[in-house]
Amino acid sequence: MIKSMTGFGRCEIVENNRKFTVEMKSVNHRYLDVNIKMPKALNFFEAAIRSELKKYISRGKVDLYITYEDFSEKTTSVRYNREVAEEYLKYLRQMAEELGLEDDIRVSALSKYPEVFTMEDAGLDEEELWKELQKALDGAAEKFVGSRIVEGEHLKEDLTQKLDGMLKLVDFITERSPGIIEEYRARLKDKVKELLAETAVDENRLLTEVTIFADKVCVDEELVRLRSHIETTKNTLSDGGAIGRKLDFIAQEMNREANTILSKSNDLEISNCGIELKTEIEKVREQIQNIE
Repeated sequence: MIKSMTGFGRCEIVENNRKFTVEMKSVNHRYLDVNIKMPKALNFFEAAIRSELKKYISRGKVDLYITYEDFSEKTTSVRYNREVAEEYLKYLRQMAEELGLEDDIRVSALSKYPEVFTMEDAGLDEEELWKELQKALDGAAEKFVGSRIVEGEHLKEDLTQKLDGMLKLVDFITERSPGIIEEYRARLKDKVKELLAETAVDENRLLTEVTIFADKVCVDEELVRLRSHIETTKNTLSDGGAIGRKLDFIAQEMNREANTILSKSNDLEISNCGIELKTEIEKVREQIQNIE
């Protein structure tokens, strides 16, 4: 099976008074590019998250959104910084003594100074937290991959139809090419007769001219390679896997052969067919850009 690089997945996990929601979506990209948006409290899991995603994705620009809610009754705690309070008290008393002021320091006033009391998150069990996050992450990734597979099958069907159409165009050029040589020979012979009137036609010279022409317009090798590229693409689609880069390279080779066929052609029907071939190859390349 093949996978599209376009996909979406979402999963929500609620366990131990905590809720994780993971959403991910992607578009095509030459490499794997993951952009993660999540609460700062989970930043220390970033490397593990990226490692986990590589099990499911090899290419694409992925946007990952993680939200986290803790419904526990005690999620924060108050911390008393004694050393900070003692520093404040020491300098306040020094100030009162040096300036001749009344020493009216009270606990209620001292407690309002910065950093005397601070709020801290309650201790989190990182291993337990990761298990819950991983479960949500895997759930979203599995749905994400599922959507990519469905889209990938649609791409495969469309590409197969286009490739079959291209083979018909190649067949037409293959059948048409020998006729061009015969038509040229007949036209050349008629032209020579017209110019030389009653003089006999030199068959050897005529054969030489036809041979030179045939060599210039011969596209047999290009047709063989083009047919091979099309069949290889079809087989690769059947094999499946991460084939996007390989198919893109083959499509470039197909386009090169089609260009050569067009450059050699002096026949209107083959030229029209060559243009149609290039059009179909471009459509195939556009579709291939969406394959992982």
